[in-house]
Amino acid sequence: MAKPDNREDNAAHLQQHIQNTKENLQESEQYLAEHAEEISPQEKQTLQAKNARREKSIDGFHSELQDESGQQ
Repeated sequence: MAKPDNREDNAAHLQQHIQNTKENLQESEQYLAEHAEEISPQEKQTLQAKNARREKSIDGFHSELQDESGQQ
């Protein structure tokens, strides 16, 4: 039997995802700044692409959070 759809804590989970993603983004940016001369161009490009995806994810999480807030 399927579990019932319980959305009571979705907003809290989304907020936690936002916080974790922001922390990862900040850590990556700090790493890029502190090790700029040591990082290969390929690694720098990879990290910058990851950060761009993180920023989009944060925007998406904010949109979902607004949707959840409106539903309750």
